Parts: sequence; C-alpha cells; structure tokens
Amino acid sequence: QVQLVESGGGLVQPGGSLRLSCAASGFTFSLYVMNWYRQAPGKEREMVANIAGSGRITNYADSVKDRFTISRDNARNVVYLQLNSLKVEDTAVYFCSVRLRPDFSSWGQGTQVTVSS
Repeated sequence: QVQLVESGGGLVQPGGSLRLSCAASGFTFSLYVMNWYRQAPGKEREMVANIAGSGRITNYADSVKDRFTISRDNARNVVYLQLNSLKVEDTAVYFCSVRLRPDFSSWGQGTQVTVSS
C-alpha cells in the first residue's frame, strides 16, 4: 500500500536550517507530483511547495519562496524540503502528500518543525 514517511523535523533557532525528507513507497514515484504542506496550530493546512515527477518544475508558496527548496530523488523514491532562513512563523507540522487520483490523496504522518530562540 501507499506509504509516505516524513523525517528531519526538530527544534531550530530563527535563521537556522533543516532538511525534511519524505520516503515514498507503494506507487510509481517518478510519475507523480509530490507536495509539501504544513499546518500551524489553529491554522488551516497550507501548501508549501510541490515538484513535478521529472523534478524540472517546482512551485512555492509566496511565504517560503527564496528560502525553501524542494527536490526529489526518483532513484530512491524520496522528496526533500530544504528549509533555510527559518522564521518563528514557519513553526508547523510539515506533511508530504501525493495525489494519486482526482478523488484521493495520500498523506504522511507529518514531522514537527519548531523555530524558537
């Protein structure tokens, strides 16, 4: 079955960096757009970045543009999110997801990112 497992979250000071990973299995990874979302306490889940199956096309939320970088390794079935210049407002649970059908998306369990001094 489809599995998405995020890792790499943690506690970091403002201005710091983290790299999140999402290991995927159970589907043909290279054929699908992969997404990173985040959800802060009391807020709705928002899309952070996504990347085409080929890796050539990426999209970012305005709030993270020029600070976060999404990438993928189709040989290892892993999608990454490099988080640089972190701000307190980046604190959230970060999820990866894949839309496998128009009516179905699969989600990981999430990884907590906390930015605090």
